[in-house]
Amino acid sequence: MPGAGPPQKHLLLVGGGHAHVLVLDAFARKPEPDLEITLVTKAGLTPYSGMLPGHLAGAYRREEIHIDLERLARRSGARLIRDEAVRFDTRARRVCLRSGRALPYDVLSIDIGITPDLSEIAGAAEHALAVKPIGDLLEGWDRLVADRAGAGGPRRFAVVGGGVAGICLAFAVSAFLRARTAEPVQVALVGASASPEINAGMRRRIAKALTRLGIGVHEGDPAVAVDPGGVRLASGGHVPADAVLVATRAGPPPSIRDAALAKDRDGFLAVGPTLQSLDDEAVFAAGDCAAMVAHPRPKAGVFAVRQGPVLARNLRRALRGEALEAYVPQRDHLMLIATGDGRAIGGRGRFIAFEGRLAWRLKDWLDRRFMRRFA
Repeated sequence: MPGAGPPQKHLLLVGGGHAHVLVLDAFARKPEPDLEITLVTKAGLTPYSGMLPGHLAGAYRREEIHIDLERLARRSGARLIRDEAVRFDTRARRVCLRSGRALPYDVLSIDIGITPDLSEIAGAAEHALAVKPIGDLLEGWDRLVADRAGAGGPRRFAVVGGGVAGICLAFAVSAFLRARTAEPVQVALVGASASPEINAGMRRRIAKALTRLGIGVHEGDPAVAVDPGGVRLASGGHVPADAVLVATRAGPPPSIRDAALAKDRDGFLAVGPTLQSLDDEAVFAAGDCAAMVAHPRPKAGVFAVRQGPVLARNLRRALRGEALEAYVPQRDHLMLIATGDGRAIGGRGRFIAFEGRLAWRLKDWLDRRFMRRFA
């Protein structure tokens, strides 16, 4: 029809992870003409992983660590659908939802996180609480807190997983217990090892802090089973525990495992420097569900946050038919681990390491500054 504008395009965002939060914020600040945006997410609130240990320790209220996706969607002019993607039909350019609905797209972006892989630890699915997804963890944590208040509630906690996530959780659980009881309690960190993300100076400070706070460490002795009485180790030892949290490896969600898209050797969506799928230019992915095959990095929220602005710009450029921006993630990033006693341990790269109350104040300031963008 004469005088008609260009046809409206459809950007479909599946998942409410950190990268997509920043995409929505970017389109809210600078709307794109002739664009329809749809966000598909199971929940209307999404937790910020950087503040999760602080919340478990009691430093933040539940509402302080969540971003309101419904409000953010309204700001960006996006339609929010509370549902879950179960199949990505890239040939027809549509996404099938659990409700039976199918959504077409011109450009698709996927940021749906990871799912716990407890298959290597017998009994973990029945007797332990997985750290991911965070929403399920928070529900389980609420039950533990309620049980903890009772006379027969858990007094002995074990955290399985010696990486950054496990260390943060061990400090958080210890802080929670110390603040709420004068009774004897026990916190153990199982399977601790020298994570490549943590430099030598940080490792020394973490070891001293764990000892100072009375957290037992079972280093280099991974968990092989979880039972109602605790954790069985590869060495044959047994760590008694009334409650077990697991922060070990995770895998891609079923919808990604079944998708006809390129993947890395672990089954995560393989993307290039533009955050596009390696075999479909209409599909982008970011966050933990994706793997930058040319520049592999750990599954950590800091990388999803850094991907967000790049993803927003490239989605906008893809919709316009413009050249995309290449992104190389930084190798070294500032790492801050709260110890739950008003202090934090920080570091960057191979040599920088520091500790103290100023480090905690820096972490708290950075996290709150990030959250203020979405208030």
